[in-house]
Amino acid sequence: MSQSPQINEATRTVVITGAGSGIGRATARLLLSQGWNVVLAGRTKSTLEETAQSHPSALVIPTDVTDASAVDELFSAAQQRFGSVDVLFNNAGVFGPSVSIDQLSPEQWDQVCQINLTGAINAARSAFAHFKAHGGGRIINNGSISAQVPRVNSVAYTVTKHGIAGLTKALELDGRPYQIRATQLDIGNTASDLLDDFGANDGALQPSGQRIVEPTFPLEQAAEAIAYIAGLPLGTSINQFTITAGGMPYIGRG
Repeated sequence: MSQSPQINEATRTVVITGAGSGIGRATARLLLSQGWNVVLAGRTKSTLEETAQSHPSALVIPTDVTDASAVDELFSAAQQRFGSVDVLFNNAGVFGPSVSIDQLSPEQWDQVCQINLTGAINAARSAFAHFKAHGGGRIINNGSISAQVPRVNSVAYTVTKHGIAGLTKALELDGRPYQIRATQLDIGNTASDLLDDFGANDGALQPSGQRIVEPTFPLEQAAEAIAYIAGLPLGTSINQFTITAGGMPYIGRG
């Protein structure tokens, strides 16, 4: 992809992890359409390029978020191309196995934890350091309503998403002196591949033992919420934001 040497200081720049699919892809495309510079990070170059669609304001950087040095290189590349970064959408994550804790292997736990927690901390660390040096910025951590109310047989996912809640609060507190703002974004049932991981499209397991097909809502509507938060001035902080499909099982999960 060609890289323009010119930098428009008035144009804001966002780094999106997990930009190759789902909510990351929808958000990247929306922000590109709104005039943002978008740095797309993920493990697979081809899916990132599919998201970017050769847009001149998109920068594709294949990145494994579990590798701290790779994430540092991601932010260095973003700075070299666009001058500075204004927002991190800390989005990369996996659902993991749909099992109870006695069926969760140590290897499965390590994999979910590495991506959902270590990966999120790696990206937040690099962003925080960048924002300290550039007068502030905003970190939007993709949590889940499972950070508030668990889904049946989601122990690994639920625990890591509760960790995202702690990460967000710590970032918001420690970032105060530096104009660094942090938001925990909890999304419920966007129409994405993640729903297939726990059977929501065919009938998600409920606390009662029943399976029901749950309501969903378009990825693009969640992306609009993210774009709104990303575009706020740093004088405004949204600590936590929940958006779900209307009528989905949420309170008490039943």
